[in-house]
Amino acid sequence: MELKTKVKAEEGRQDLFITREFDLPLELLFRAYTEPELLEQWMGTMVLKLENKKYGGYHFETKDQNGNVVLVINGAIHEFTPNEKITRTFEMMNAPYGATLEFLEFEKLTEDTSRLNMHVVYRSNALRDENLKLPFKQGVNWAHNELEKIVSKLK
Repeated sequence: MELKTKVKAEEGRQDLFITREFDLPLELLFRAYTEPELLEQWMGTMVLKLENKKYGGYHFETKDQNGNVVLVINGAIHEFTPNEKITRTFEMMNAPYGATLEFLEFEKLTEDTSRLNMHVVYRSNALRDENLKLPFKQGVNWAHNELEKIVSKLK
């Protein structure tokens, strides 16, 4: 089955492009990335900090059933334009590929559909390739499926 979220990674480059069209109005798609309650639902993590502004930051944690922290994600927000774009760093604890720079652009297609375009830049093409050896494409597709399923209920 073809994945709805498309990941384009050209050989020899240190970046990749992620594109997904959603059956969601632009405003709802943007809210999914900026409202802690929605983020927690579709990402399956706790939002400990989310400052949606230029020079803001964020910090997410996931714990196992015993209360042990198994995932930490954090970063800094460099640009924030509501319903248009977010530029941020993204770093996952113990990830082999280090911090990335992400450019998220939100695009209105129709009154009921929208597109997310992400440009993700790694420190090197070798680090990007390490990430792509993981089930990265399937993971981002699964997360976007969850996002659409959960946020669709708000229509």
